[in-house]
Amino acid sequence: MRNLRILITTALMIALSSVGVSAASAADPVATNCTSASHAQAQAAPVPAARTVAAPVTVWLAGDSTMANPSSGRCPVGWGSQFDALFNSDVTVKNQAVGGRSIQTWLYEGNVSSTKDSDGECRLTSTSYSSRWQAMLNSSTGMKAGDYLFIQFGINDSSSTCPRHVGPARYQQLMTMMAQAALARGAHPVLLTPVAAITCSGGTATKNRGFMAETFAAGSATRAPVIDLQTLSVSLYNSLRFCPNNGDYGGSGPLGTFFCNDHTHFDAYGAQRIAGLVAGDVRRQNLPLAAYLR
Repeated sequence: MRNLRILITTALMIALSSVGVSAASAADPVATNCTSASHAQAQAAPVPAARTVAAPVTVWLAGDSTMANPSSGRCPVGWGSQFDALFNSDVTVKNQAVGGRSIQTWLYEGNVSSTKDSDGECRLTSTSYSSRWQAMLNSSTGMKAGDYLFIQFGINDSSSTCPRHVGPARYQQLMTMMAQAALARGAHPVLLTPVAAITCSGGTATKNRGFMAETFAAGSATRAPVIDLQTLSVSLYNSLRFCPNNGDYGGSGPLGTFFCNDHTHFDAYGAQRIAGLVAGDVRRQNLPLAAYLR
């Protein structure tokens, strides 16, 4: 019997020595569990994310006097001249809006005649683009991937006479073309309905611009976001209680602080408020450009 116990003990010791770590685990299961837990925690520890650096962006503006930089004096001041201040230093605004232009005369400066074709549109003497549009299309220095193109016309286009006259179908065609040109370069078009002048129906400011449906149609055709600046501006005028008014734009009252000596163009304060409407809708629609707003 004693010999049998010796044989069993010897066999057990040999078995334990052959399993190495397993034997140690059996001897100290707590230590083994701690080692395994530490290894699992090391595997699960999050890796710090690399900091994302925002790429510089250029915002190009195409439009008329309600968007343009002031040429002299305090009036008129287009809202585009106040847009850059709403963004951080990674954004550069290049304002190519020009007073008195329709979408067609902006695109084909000097090549729109004073006569109409049989379709009722102003006849083009040449299809060569204006220097400002050619500059935007330049593959080296113009719109690049990630840039933005804001397009707002529709005020001078409603003229019945050439060269500024643009019909609804032609307006939609040209706005769609401009948006597609931006997309082809990897840029993001943003279309705007024309900003409202101040007209009143009793104590209520009312809409007074056309080309609304055409702007939204161009947006649908190109999947470009549309900022309804006409509706936004009229809502602002009502919130500021601009109606009714006696037509006094002399500068002493709320109208004179906001507008020039007419019902259309803006003083610096008015331009700042309109630029704020545009930036606010960029944020509301959660456009990627909103990440650059101050």
